Amino acid sequence: MRAWCNGSLVGPEDPAIAVLDHGFTVGDGVFEAIKVVDNVPFALTRHLDRLAFSALGLGLPRPDDALVRDAVAAVLDGQSLGLGRIRITYTAGISPLGSGRQTPTPTLVVVVTEATPYAPTTKAVVVPWPRNERGALAGLKTTSYGENVVALAYAEKQGASEAVFANLAGNLCEGTGTNIFCVFGAEIATPPLTAGCLSGVTRNLVVEWCGAVERDIAMGEVADADEVFLTSTTRDVQGVHALGDRSFPDDQPVTAQVARVWREREPQDVDP
Repeated sequence: MRAWCNGSLVGPEDPAIAVLDHGFTVGDGVFEAIKVVDNVPFALTRHLDRLAFSALGLGLPRPDDALVRDAVAAVLDGQSLGLGRIRITYTAGISPLGSGRQTPTPTLVVVVTEATPYAPTTKAVVVPWPRNERGALAGLKTTSYGENVVALAYAEKQGASEAVFANLAGNLCEGTGTNIFCVFGAEIATPPLTAGCLSGVTRNLVVEWCGAVERDIAMGEVADADEVFLTSTTRDVQGVHALGDRSFPDDQPVTAQVARVWREREPQDVDP
C-alpha cells in the first residue's frame, strides 16, 4: 500500500489529515475507486470526470485534474501491481465542528493497494430501506456511506456480499457499491440515473458495449428476471446466483456473454 496526501507521500498508517477535516467529522467529501491492471489505472478520465461531478454537486471546488493525475502517478511509481485499487478522496478540508462549512481549502488523498478478484457469482439481498432518488446526494459518490455500512451488514448476516436498494418510487435502484442489471429474455436492462443510482463507470461501459437499456424496473418485475448481474470497478461483471430467497440457474448465458465482452474490450483501451 502507498498513500499520498496534499502533495506528499505519507505512511499509510501515519496521521495525515487534521481532526477538524470536514470529511472526517461529517462526511463532507467525495471519492473514487479505480481499478489498476498491470500498474495502469483503468478508465482514469471517466473516474476523474465523475469525481469532479460529485465535488461540484456537493458544493466543493472542482478538483485540479493535473494534480490528481500526478498523485495517482506518485502512488503507482515503483509499484508492481497485477491487480490493484486506487482510492481518491477529496474533502472540504478544515471546518468547524458541525455541518457548517468554511470556504473550502480541500484535502486530497490518494491511496493504492493490492486487490483480490471477486468470485464469478454471488448472493445479494434486497434491504428494507429505500434510496431517496430525490435527495440532495442522489447520484453523487460521497463519503457519507453510513447507510451503505448498515445495509451491507444486513446482507452479510444473510450470507450475501451485496445489498440492493429499491427507491422511494418502488423501483430498483442500486447496490451499496454496485449497479444492477436484469435480463428479461433478450433484453438487458438497468435502472436509469433518475432512479437515484450512481453513474457507474463499469455500468456505463456495459451499456455502451452490450446494448443494455436504461429504464425503470419495478421491484415486482425483478422477481421475473431470467438473470441478474452486478457491475462495479472491483467486481467488473459478476453474476447473481441468489437474490434473497430466489436462486438463479448456474447457466446464465447472457451474463456470461456480457462478462466475455468485458474481458475482451477492457484490455483494448485502458482509458475508454
